Amino acid sequence: MTSREFDLGKERLLRVGVIGAGVMGFNHGRVLAGLPGIELVGIVDPLLDHRDHAANVIGCPTFARLDELCAAGVEAVTIAAPTHLHHEIALDCIARGIHVLVEKPVASTVQQGREIVAAAHRANVTLMVGHVERFNPAVVAIKKAIAGEDILSIGITRVGPFPPRMSNVGVVIDLAVHDIDLIRWFTDSDIVQVQPQLSSAVAEREDIALLQFRTASGVLAHINTNWLTPFKARNVTIATRGKYVQGDLLTRQVTECFGFQPDGSYSMRHLPVGHDEPLRAELIAFTDAVRNRKVPPVTGEEGVASLEIAIKCLEPLPADQSADPRKGTLRVAS
Repeated sequence: MTSREFDLGKERLLRVGVIGAGVMGFNHGRVLAGLPGIELVGIVDPLLDHRDHAANVIGCPTFARLDELCAAGVEAVTIAAPTHLHHEIALDCIARGIHVLVEKPVASTVQQGREIVAAAHRANVTLMVGHVERFNPAVVAIKKAIAGEDILSIGITRVGPFPPRMSNVGVVIDLAVHDIDLIRWFTDSDIVQVQPQLSSAVAEREDIALLQFRTASGVLAHINTNWLTPFKARNVTIATRGKYVQGDLLTRQVTECFGFQPDGSYSMRHLPVGHDEPLRAELIAFTDAVRNRKVPPVTGEEGVASLEIAIKCLEPLPADQSADPRKGTLRVAS
């Protein structure tokens, strides 16, 4: 099945809808309502209080059912519904020829993610996964700083208090999947080795995760994430042959150390960082990909690859598994 033929020229409004009016979906609607060249057709949510909040604050139409939004004539949607609904909703929209941005993680399982990707290819519609951290100006500055560098190691800390919302996932799927995607993006390389240490200190699912990785290019990386820290922290450090880059993703301060001398001295400078709202930059990138039929910045395949690594972190180690890391195989440790 092919997508519906829309005139997506720059002289007309692109009709976009949002599926889900929780915290993230509300923000999607807020941003889309203010983007030039975009008509926010409406937001779908089964909960009346969510719909009322969106209608009162954003001032857009709301719908109780997806069919109603589709009947209003959308060309693209963003899916910010609970993860377990991503598969069903995405396939429904794709079957209608509607372009889709689906929030991370792309689906509940790797197989579901692959089915979404395959359906989008068959229907010739744009599919993008909402790994919004790639659009954080500090992350963009870090990526620029390490361009062409021989990366040796990456360290990422993403910690904070237990989320007020109830969730059916732990910190690996909720938080670490962001950084798994960043490791793959920073290195332009697949993760081939995973060594996780997990613990459930106060929650039913894992609320502490110390994750170690090796990429196909030989980069060593680790992620420290938990829901036990009383404040949020989001930090990235990257060591290369020629420099050491560190960034605070919350304050958006990025510095690099360079010019290392035999006596241990070096130079340090602060790097310029933009001021864009990450979600706004992400949604502009998605709508631009739809309008111009370009490959989106975060493809469905990339979203599935990051989900697969996150799920590997949660799997127990087979009793007989003992891979040599130099052979590029994946080793999962409990």
